[in-house]
Amino acid sequence: MCGIAGAVGLGAAPAKVVDAQLDVLRHRGPDSVGWFIKSNAAIGQARLSIIDLVTGDPPITNEDGTIGVALNGEIYNYRELSAALQEGGHRFSTHCDTEVIAHLAEDRDPLALASALEGMFAAAIWDDSHKRLTLIRDRVGKKPLYYWTDGRTLVFGSEIKALLAHPTVPRRLNPRAVPAYLTFGYVPTPETFFDGILAVPPGHVLTFDEGGVALTRYWSAPCAGVRVEHLELGAEEIALELRTLLRNAVARRLMADVPLGAFLSGGVDSSAVVGLMSELMDRPVRTFTIGFEGAAYYDERPFARQVAERFRTDHEEFVVKPAAVELIEKLVWHHDQPFGDSSAIPTYLLSELTRSQVKVALAGDGGDELFAGYERFGAALLLGVYQRLPQPVQAAVGGALEKVPAQALAGRAGSARRFAERASMQLPDAYLSWISYADERTRTQLLGSPDGWAIEAYRAIWRQTEGARPLDRLLDLNLRTYLLDDLLVKVDRMSMAHGLEVRCPLLDRELIEFAARIPPQMKVRGPRLKYIFKRAIGDLLPVGLLNRRKHGFGVPLAQWFNSDLAQYVDSMLGAPTARINAHLDREAVAHVIRAHRNGARDHSHLIWALLTLEVFLRREGW
Repeated sequence: MCGIAGAVGLGAAPAKVVDAQLDVLRHRGPDSVGWFIKSNAAIGQARLSIIDLVTGDPPITNEDGTIGVALNGEIYNYRELSAALQEGGHRFSTHCDTEVIAHLAEDRDPLALASALEGMFAAAIWDDSHKRLTLIRDRVGKKPLYYWTDGRTLVFGSEIKALLAHPTVPRRLNPRAVPAYLTFGYVPTPETFFDGILAVPPGHVLTFDEGGVALTRYWSAPCAGVRVEHLELGAEEIALELRTLLRNAVARRLMADVPLGAFLSGGVDSSAVVGLMSELMDRPVRTFTIGFEGAAYYDERPFARQVAERFRTDHEEFVVKPAAVELIEKLVWHHDQPFGDSSAIPTYLLSELTRSQVKVALAGDGGDELFAGYERFGAALLLGVYQRLPQPVQAAVGGALEKVPAQALAGRAGSARRFAERASMQLPDAYLSWISYADERTRTQLLGSPDGWAIEAYRAIWRQTEGARPLDRLLDLNLRTYLLDDLLVKVDRMSMAHGLEVRCPLLDRELIEFAARIPPQMKVRGPRLKYIFKRAIGDLLPVGLLNRRKHGFGVPLAQWFNSDLAQYVDSMLGAPTARINAHLDREAVAHVIRAHRNGARDHSHLIWALLTLEVFLRREGW
């Protein structure tokens, strides 16, 4: 794993400029730095050495030095590609995966090159013969890649801070960012909080030459009923094939010349990954987990211990305390933008713990996205059933829930009321309301007149799967929104903050394409979520683990904001000089905090999102 950066059309002193870009990415690549400069192009890499520790340092080029490559990530099929290239006459000078890309670029056009790669990657290729820069991002967006261009110069980097280190790139607030952020907790790809700085979309190739910028898709996530059809196999056949694909995906990600381990939450996904690792490795798996002092609901250490004991792993734990919120400045710096997902806190600390022992960790991210593990998927399917009930029955249910006292709405009753309140909504809007940081009314109070561009972009993704079954459409939507801009961003930034490479077997391309074809009724069967996944790995895990209700990788914010961190919230968001006052209605912000403290609403996630927004605005002086 690494940080990459560079520019085409640099003008004077390109080495000095790209060196400044790489300097702010050294947390991603602390082991070595190098750059490739030809004509008016400079591309560089701050390297975290994982494969080929001896000869793999940048710059990496082809035989005659006309093509240079900077790579962030891992190419899992590089050995097969390298063998085929050498049979074709290519001469290699390293044993690393980056060099494969340099030689492929001699033989293939950018789209064919991208399609040949399997892994998690963001790559920059300068082809001096064609005077062309190529940027490639992996299929689902595991690795980040940003760019800015004015038509004459293009600047790129693994993180936004690397672009801002270039003197040509302006630092301006994107006026469309704040409304989108209050809805999703992030600004949807390709936009960012910085005007003109864009993300290369996943599964895309960007080329920049004398003809300008061209952005082309080379892969799309399949959605059954639109791009592929459902499998016509029985549950046992699907489960057996799924188990094989899972094992193969884990095996591919054990490739490393450095120590590796695994995140272990005690949930089904990470436990399955650890179980398969234990079958494939000739030594105990090193596992790492995290918990919360005084917050049993969020503490999964006891469940993680069960799995660790089952597979006899070398297990370590870490405890998070409320003082961890003091990390907010660091978290915003690493994200470069406000980031609403508070689970960035434990992810940061877990990565720090893990990196003290290993350089690579496998994780279970992606299982809920492929196999419908979130309760909101079940709720969405139930909504369809509810909307078919006679109107008097719906009215009776809603009336009964309205009578439930507010203080009793913390658990299932609260979920039921929120469900009933959205019964008249169409599916994508109801789903959006369940995941939004601020509902439509609150957004209107905060913003005055919300800009709905991001919501319309969200609905546009939904419309692209017209004709498919509801669960397939929801999984596709989730893969292209929440997974891309929340989950993968969090894991990348928080792990790379410590120079830790995290690999996600459940986001293997073959696994994604197979999972998309599994019929919905095998993913959600009545109240049982991830039915077929649990059937595929059921014999591997402790029995009690399979039936335990899902716990998100969350933080006890509601408790913290009403006790240890109440004063911190007031000093940041309630101050007359708070930066958010220039963008949001001050009284509406105060109302959000009051409603949270008096128990009328759990606004803890929105308050966290506002805190990270305030820290960001103060840092940028906006």
